[in-house]
Amino acid sequence: MDRLTSMAVFVKAVDTGSFAAAAHALDLSGPMVGKHIRFLEDRLGMRLLNRTTRRQSLTDFGRAYYERCRIVLAETEAAEALAADQLMEPRGKLRVTMPVHFGRHCAMPVLMDLARQYPALELELSFNDRLTDLAEDGFDLAIRTGSLQDRADVIARRVARQSMIVCAAPSYLETHGRPERLEDLAEHQAVVYRRTGPVSPWLFPREGSPPLEIAPQSQFRLDDLDAIADAATAGMGLAWLPCWLVRERIRTGKLTLLLPDEPTFLYDVQALWLKTPHLPRKVRLAVDALAAALPRFMGLNTAIFPAGSAP
Repeated sequence: MDRLTSMAVFVKAVDTGSFAAAAHALDLSGPMVGKHIRFLEDRLGMRLLNRTTRRQSLTDFGRAYYERCRIVLAETEAAEALAADQLMEPRGKLRVTMPVHFGRHCAMPVLMDLARQYPALELELSFNDRLTDLAEDGFDLAIRTGSLQDRADVIARRVARQSMIVCAAPSYLETHGRPERLEDLAEHQAVVYRRTGPVSPWLFPREGSPPLEIAPQSQFRLDDLDAIADAATAGMGLAWLPCWLVRERIRTGKLTLLLPDEPTFLYDVQALWLKTPHLPRKVRLAVDALAAALPRFMGLNTAIFPAGSAP
């Protein structure tokens, strides 16, 4: 006899209280239920049930064995569900939180393309720049840029690296001149990002050393990247922005790339999800899609939407 089947019959007999009830629930004959129980007892060399014509009760060993059988059967069902999940089409709600601008410009097109491939997948996207508690807020996945704090309950995977570039409007450069070296940046006005605390410096990699930090003069301090790009386009100063955000403005000549020979600082883009024994297929597919597509979006000479997939 199959041991797992006999375990399942034993557990059902205990749960229902009699061989007859277990036989009815499992669509077996009463004698067949008895054969399964005896098979286990013979194999174990221990009695599992005390049986009389009126009632049955678990032996001390039978009670401990019953609890173990429940665990084994639950794990078996979970393993079979895992295989089924890997084979079936992803479906249901996928809740993702992401930074406002990176989400709109970069991540959302990738996830929309994934939804086109799997019509049963429902996307629920949240755009905000605050750090989100995945468990408390009920999100399946978070996308975050920059450095992260280590957390024991969260898995992180880098899916892209975004290049930071210095740019300015032609009108600004005509009036104030063009910086040719990093040292020249101190002579120029800049539009900088500031949300809370001090203004973060602009970073420029140095081989074998920490990044060079430059704090330019700033008359304008804004907490919105699109607004910084708009102000720079209006000629209000230099800006240090993600390449993907100003790519189209540079292509059309509204902004000019500066210091092209300087290496660009790279901010990591991470996908985060709660640590779990079984990662749902819809989450794994989303992370894989982001890791495959986002790096192509990070350069100056690439389009946000792959050919044929633009909405």
